[in-house]
Amino acid sequence: MQIDKRIVKRLGLGAGIAALLVAGTLAGRAQQDTAPVYRVAADAVVGEAALRGAIDPLFDDEAMGQTRALLVMRDGQVIAERYAPGFGPDTRLLSWSIAKSVTAVLVGLMVADGRLALDAPVPVPAWSQPGDPRGRITLRQLLTMSSGLDHVEDGAPVMNGDTVRMLFADGAQDMAAYAEAKPLAHAPGSGFAYSTGSSLILADLMTRMLTNSADPDVRRRAMQMFIDGRLKAPGNLPSLTAEYDASGTMIGGSILHMTARDYGRFGDLLRRRGRSPAGHQILPEKWIDLMTTPSARNAAYGLHIWLNRDSSESALMPGQAPASLFGCVGHNGQYILISPSQRLTVVRIGMSPHKDQRRAVRGALAKLVGLFPG
Repeated sequence: MQIDKRIVKRLGLGAGIAALLVAGTLAGRAQQDTAPVYRVAADAVVGEAALRGAIDPLFDDEAMGQTRALLVMRDGQVIAERYAPGFGPDTRLLSWSIAKSVTAVLVGLMVADGRLALDAPVPVPAWSQPGDPRGRITLRQLLTMSSGLDHVEDGAPVMNGDTVRMLFADGAQDMAAYAEAKPLAHAPGSGFAYSTGSSLILADLMTRMLTNSADPDVRRRAMQMFIDGRLKAPGNLPSLTAEYDASGTMIGGSILHMTARDYGRFGDLLRRRGRSPAGHQILPEKWIDLMTTPSARNAAYGLHIWLNRDSSESALMPGQAPASLFGCVGHNGQYILISPSQRLTVVRIGMSPHKDQRRAVRGALAKLVGLFPG
């Protein structure tokens, strides 16, 4: 995300968060003196010229904004990767809502452990008073963005949006508490409303399953140990870096870092139905099925992941790529696309702030995916 100092000032961002975002923006600048990496395998199932012809517009066409990293994996192997100047294979790239899909995987691990139940009301202390209708909200409803909570994801002007206020302003000290304090706008399960606040509630819930302590350091360490032991190490994601707010809650809806290769490995873990390249079942196959099943209120959304289905709120490319394709999608044109039928995972990280730019990016990615046999 490009950070304009005027925006930082206007939003009143704290120095720590502002520094974090600037660091995410400037990551990899030490590589500027070297030639940008651009590799395409000569023995891929698609010809090298065709691959380059599909990749180049994503970097060279100004109508798509700025692509910083593009990675193509087939059968778990990197067959093409290109980086913009200043970025490279070792650059940790800032994620926005791609982090939601990582959160969903962590939730799935806790469901598999028996710590959480998908269709049970979630134990949120702020909702525990008798008669509080929020006490009926289930884990599934938070994951499918159908909790009914009165979250405004994007506001006009920007400070009217709950996400900005939660991440960068008056909610930043305890983001989950900010999200949990919202009243219901609709009955739980009655409609789809995309909400980063839901992901923060999930992150807080997971942390409370791991420790009873309210100490931010204890909370942070407990969650980090779970991430490291259950996903980062077994999934071979060495660059995976979560961020935490001042209360020790993982910022589960955004602000996560990985290299492009590790974003690819994460996508490939989903493509392999929760199995690592070494053959270890990290995440139950049933959870992948649940994640990629259309939800009741939006056919293009599963459990914190986007599906390539027709919907009034679709973030992928229905009709332009296989219906079985699904993906992790982040703000301003971040994509991890997983196409099981093509044994394919594609990562695009960049900065495309305008709708027409993101539409062009999706079209170019659909052309790239379309090169591969089904």
